[in-house]
Amino acid sequence: MHMAFFACAGGKRLAGLIFAVAGIAAPGPGFQAVAAENFSGVYTVSLVGLSLGNATVSGKFGANDYRIEAYANLTGLASAVSGAKGSAVATGLMRGAQPAPNSYATTSSNSRETRTVRIGMASGNVRAVDIQPPFEALEGRVPIMEGHKRSIVDPLSALIMPLRDGETAGPAACRRTIPVFDGFTRFDVNLAYVGTRKVAVQGYKGPVIICNARYRPIAGHRPNRKATQFMVNNKDMEVWLAPLGESKIMVPYRIAVRTMIGMTVIEARKFLVTGGNRAESAHR
Repeated sequence: MHMAFFACAGGKRLAGLIFAVAGIAAPGPGFQAVAAENFSGVYTVSLVGLSLGNATVSGKFGANDYRIEAYANLTGLASAVSGAKGSAVATGLMRGAQPAPNSYATTSSNSRETRTVRIGMASGNVRAVDIQPPFEALEGRVPIMEGHKRSIVDPLSALIMPLRDGETAGPAACRRTIPVFDGFTRFDVNLAYVGTRKVAVQGYKGPVIICNARYRPIAGHRPNRKATQFMVNNKDMEVWLAPLGESKIMVPYRIAVRTMIGMTVIEARKFLVTGGNRAESAHR
C-alpha cells in the first residue's frame, strides 16, 4: 500500500493519502495469472468518524503488465478549508515477488499550491525524478542515496499483494515488507497477519485478510520530527486485503491509520472486478 501517509501524520499530504491507498497492480511471472482483468473501485475517507472525501480508481491488468489511474478529492468542510485533491497514474511489469514499475506521476493541490511528482523507472530502479515546484531543502533530512532507489515500488504499485505459487489467502498474504519510494522519501512498510473476517460491499462479498502495518523510515525523512517519531512507534495501523478476481493478487479493501490528529479510515464502498475467466457477476 502507499504508506506515504505514514510520514504525514499532521494531514499535510492527505490528498495523496486518499488516492494512493486505492491503487492496485497485476499478476505476472511466478504467479497463477488469468485472462486480463479490469478493476474499478470507490473508497470513502473519514477522520475520527467524519467524512472527508472519496477516491476512485480504475486499472487494467494483463498477465505481465498493469496500468492504474486514481483520483481523490476532499468534500464538505474539508474541501472548504483546504481545497485538496489529487490524481495519479502508474504503469509497470511484474518481476518476481513484487511489481516492477516503469512510470509514476502524481499531481496534488490545495488552496495554496499545486505540485507534480514524476518518477521514471526501469523494472523498479529509479532513473529520473522531477518534482515541480521542488521541495525546499530541510536541515536534518536523511540523504537519499542511489542504493535507496533500487528495487522499489512507487506509491500506487506498492499496493499489490501477490500470493506466491502454492500459497493461499491467510497469513501468507501479510508476510511481506514493501519498499516504497515516493520521489522524496524512502521507507519500508512491514506487514504481519492479524486475522480474517467476512465483508460485503457492492461488487464483493467474502473474506478479507487483516494485516497489522508498521512504518520504518529509510531516507528522506527527518528523524527528530515529532510526526516521524509518532509513526515509527505507531502500532495502531491495519490493512484489510481482498482478492482481485482469480489472479492470486490481494488488494486493499480497508486501511486504518492512527495519526496525530485521530484515526483515518479509507474503506471500499464499491469493489468491482471484470474480465478474467468468469462472468462479470462473479463475487457479487
